[in-house]
Formats: sequence, C-alpha cells, structure tokens
Amino acid sequence: MSSQSPSRKPRVAVVFGGRSSEHAISVVTAGAVLGAIDRSAYEVLPIGITRDGRWALTADDPERMAIEDRRLPDVRELADSPTGGVVLPVDPGSREVTYSEPGTVPKTLGEVDVVFPVLHGPYGEDGTLQGLLELSGVPYVGAGVLASAVGMDKEYMKRIFTSFGLPVGPYVTIRPREWEADPGAARKKVVDFAGEHGWPVFVKPARAGSSMGITKVDDIGGLDEAMEEARRHDPKVIVESLLRGREIECGVLEFEDGPRASVPAEIPPVSAHDFYDFEAKYIDSASGVVPAPLTPEETERVRELAVRAFEAASCEGLVRADFFLTEDGEFVINEINTMPGFTPISMFPRMWQESGVSYPELVDRLIQQALSRRTGLR
Repeated sequence: MSSQSPSRKPRVAVVFGGRSSEHAISVVTAGAVLGAIDRSAYEVLPIGITRDGRWALTADDPERMAIEDRRLPDVRELADSPTGGVVLPVDPGSREVTYSEPGTVPKTLGEVDVVFPVLHGPYGEDGTLQGLLELSGVPYVGAGVLASAVGMDKEYMKRIFTSFGLPVGPYVTIRPREWEADPGAARKKVVDFAGEHGWPVFVKPARAGSSMGITKVDDIGGLDEAMEEARRHDPKVIVESLLRGREIECGVLEFEDGPRASVPAEIPPVSAHDFYDFEAKYIDSASGVVPAPLTPEETERVRELAVRAFEAASCEGLVRADFFLTEDGEFVINEINTMPGFTPISMFPRMWQESGVSYPELVDRLIQQALSRRTGLR
C-alpha cells in the first residue's frame, strides 16, 4: 500500500453524479463540497460518473454545479472529454488513478489518498462504490458496505431497527416477483394493509432517495399508477402508513470519542405539496426550522434515538436520521441517510452549523476521519 508523502498535501477525489435518479442532486452536493474544501490543506480531483456509468474527469467549477432556474445540472456538462474515462486503482498496493482516451496510452492522474463519495441513491450510496473502494484499499468518507446497503434499503433498514428496539411505523413490502407474478394478490396485500392501518398510504421505491418516485395514495383507485411510478425507480416497493405528527430530523457525526447528535430540526408542512417531496426539497427550497421547537426532554430523546440508529446500522462518518413525532408524543424513526443532502442550505449541515460546526469544518472533519480509518474489516 502506498502512503502519502510528507512533502505533499493529501489528495481528495470527490466522486459524484452516478446512475441513479438522484444524479443531479449529487452534482449539486459535489459543487458545495468542492467549494468548501480547504485548498491550502488538500489537493482535489473531481470525478463525475455519467448517467450511463462512465467515469469522467470533470471541471473543478462549483458554480456550474448549482440548480439555476429549475435546471438540474448533469455530469456530461462538466466532463473534460466526451470519450475519455477515469479508472480508479484496482490493486490495493497502489492508489494511482489513470485517465485514458480511446486509442491512446493511459496517463496517470497521480495518487488519491481519500475518496469523498457524494453520490445519492443506488450505484453509489448503497454499498456498491464502497465495496470497490474496499477492494482497492482506498479510504473513503462515510458508511461502509453493510451500513450503506442498509441505509438504502428501507425494508431491511426497518427490520434492523426493529431488532435493536427502535420504533418504526407500519409497512408492507411488495417484492418484484410478487407484482410480476400476481399483481392482483400484491394489490390485495396493500389493500389489506390499508384496511388495518388506514388510508392514505405512501407507495415508495424501496431503494431510492430524495423523495423520488413516492406517491401518496388515498384509495385503491390510485394504487396501480403509484406502483408503476415507484417501480420506475426500483422493482421492489415499500408501502407505509400515514403517521400523523411532526417531521423531525437529527444529524449524527462521528467524533474521536464516538458518534454525537446535532440539534434537531423540524420540517414544517409545505404549502402546495402533499408531503416533503423532491420539488419541495430542491426546487422550491422549502426550509426546515433549526433548532426544532421541542421540549428539552423531546430534544434529548430524539438525539438519543438518532445515535442508536447510527450504531444499529453500523454507520461511520455521518448520518441524517428522520423521525415523526406522533400525536401521541412518541418518536418513530422513518429512515436514515448515510450520505444526506450536503449543500450549505441542506438540513444536515444546517443542524451542525447550529451545533457549532461550520460547513468547512464539517467537510474537513469528515475527510480527516476517513484518512484516519483503515479499509477492510474493522
């Protein structure tokens, strides 16, 4: 394994974009991270993954990565070449990154000391990229393979939380074979679930984020369309009951003495939106309240549950934990995000800003934590 020379700064590869439906949000996040990395302390290598999975060397230009006039950015707009490709090391004895154009000899881009993967959704946040980096022996920011996979799959996330005694809401899963083999039986499964827990229900892709593909369904008449919308993003679908109450979020960050929770935030109801969907989050810039107006006891409870969720899923680095505070006064965990939205106005950085950790400090802490962590079993 090569090691960092004392004569040079650590080199950070910021990897973003990807094949999931959250491609554009990943680009926006990367722009914010690139703009915050201290260039006097680190060298930076921006690597974008196109929607069709090609790894490309991109412009180091955070201003071009923002959402403007409802236009979502794309890696292809930032790629230095329409044909060239970046190759990460596959030999754990080397951290050399190469770049090649078709018909030319690959050239080295130098060694990478740590990867900051800001991909959201499948094929990046779900353990796939983390597995590649483990094989390559390259340290990286955030959760490992298992925690990343658990954090992406809402069904198994809830199963793990339940096994650790964390409160989750009612749900039912429709697996690909169920819907494809017998849609009628799968439909009845959802109707029976709604009969027990009530309409409306939320039909979601089991492995997607940024509220992509989610539909609020008020009765059986809207079920098939909602299933097809969810299945556009993931063949496995999860159906959740409506939890009446307040939406509360809490950030968890790993420190030298272990994970700590931030002050919590509240997502207030968004006018013109049935729920906190993609457009409310990213296009219409709906904003949460930080810190959340909770009692001291409620604040202590949700922070405790957020750390417990972090530990239950074997997370590392960072997590945003999302809860409902029900009308009965109980916190129910909805999900965790192992690579949450990470622009300066996103909820995770805002919660930590209010907790005394600025955005640049947050980025630096995550990089330093990754540099100090070995790959492999730990």
